Amino acid sequence: MTQPAYQSDAYAQSCTTTVTRHSEIGGVVVAASVFYPSGGGQPGDSGRLTWDGGTAEVTDTRKDGSDIALILAAGADLPPVGAAVTMTLDWSRRHRHMRIHTALHLLSVVIPLPVTGGAITAEKGRLDFDMVDAPEDKQQIEDALNALVARDLAISESWITDAELAANPGLVKTMSVRPPTGQGRVRLVRIGSETEQIDLQPCGGTHVRSTGEIGRLRLGKIEKKGKQNRRVSIHFAD
Repeated sequence: MTQPAYQSDAYAQSCTTTVTRHSEIGGVVVAASVFYPSGGGQPGDSGRLTWDGGTAEVTDTRKDGSDIALILAAGADLPPVGAAVTMTLDWSRRHRHMRIHTALHLLSVVIPLPVTGGAITAEKGRLDFDMVDAPEDKQQIEDALNALVARDLAISESWITDAELAANPGLVKTMSVRPPTGQGRVRLVRIGSETEQIDLQPCGGTHVRSTGEIGRLRLGKIEKKGKQNRRVSIHFAD
């Protein structure tokens, strides 16, 4: 199993690890990864891989069973199994993913309805809500989001067991994507303090350290996507 180093430190931008095998889905599987693999609506990371005698662009990162595979640019040579490699993250892109991902958690607070889907890019993000009618006051939603950003609320994590999550189903906001289970424990992401908690939900993605790091947001389109489904988009205001 690849050690998910991005979970213990989302701000780590590089690491040296070992190639454990070549993946059947293309690319190489590594022993540890600071690159996040595509999942939960968050794209896989990109960057660069270097080793003795070679270098290649990493265009995507994907799950390969319990492992993580780095997908290299078309035509790139693969480092040999057992080789020591250094991974260097495209930090600018990843950090924007972290900001948007955290902002979507805030959106689920401002619109407290079940979430039916979501997606993240480096420019914007969106959540789909189980919502019959579109909100009447878009400006109120945008203002509420930016008020939470401006409070510079701390973001922290903790872990509970799979059994504890099963006993507390209300923690799960998403109807379409279940939190990652099967490893015996699940990570919870908290916005605010235990005594002044704004949000708490299971999530395997990467997040910023405080809401102030997100920056000012702009509410985008609210689109109808089915009888009881509304898609709400957010963008960076900068």
